[in-house]
Amino acid sequence: MLQARDLHVHYGSIRALKGISLEVREGEMVALIGANGAGKTTLLNTLSGFNRPKKGEILFRGREIRGLSPHEIVGRGIVQVPEGRSILTQMTVMENLEMGAYIRKNRAEIKRDLDKILGKFPRLQERRSQLGGTLSGGEQQMLAIGRALMGRPQILLLDEPSMGLSPLLVREVFAIIREIKAAGTTLLLVEQNARMALREADRGYVLENGSIVFQESAAEQLKSPLVQEAYLGG
Repeated sequence: MLQARDLHVHYGSIRALKGISLEVREGEMVALIGANGAGKTTLLNTLSGFNRPKKGEILFRGREIRGLSPHEIVGRGIVQVPEGRSILTQMTVMENLEMGAYIRKNRAEIKRDLDKILGKFPRLQERRSQLGGTLSGGEQQMLAIGRALMGRPQILLLDEPSMGLSPLLVREVFAIIREIKAAGTTLLLVEQNARMALREADRGYVLENGSIVFQESAAEQLKSPLVQEAYLGG
């Protein structure tokens, strides 16, 4: 469904991605794990059109999307939930959700999707008129996911969805991610909580210093001594 081939991304003289190649198949969840600074967010931002690779290809359903603008990539069906959520703090919950549908035209379908998402996230329903900046961290993460779903993604890129959340809220967010996958959306997940990510994912890639150093099924990664020692606490 989504392929990156030999991606190189530079920030000035810094080589942030060094020949990354990966694939995400339709209907699966793929986890990207690695230390801070490994290149995980850079990779997602490159797939979303925010970074222009110096070299390499990005294919979505077999068609090249490298060079498209972020809103064109959203229009193709690739939607990102960014690290830090990026909630529009001075807009209401409803306005944030509506912004997720900004490239869509059918108002009746948008209204149906709004009702569906508010049904999925009861706390957002309760706070629909509240400003985004007044929500708790967990509520903001739910809003960020709900806003992305308003774009009707074929593939959802999730960047650190559990960051800063309590263990209870982490479980709640991952339950939502499971529901999204069960409904047929493909997922590419960046997550510091490697154990949780690999328990939920079908496959995983390990990034170190801008390169993929290990790729295997999630079950095999959980058993790998390399992954256990570096990311799972031994």
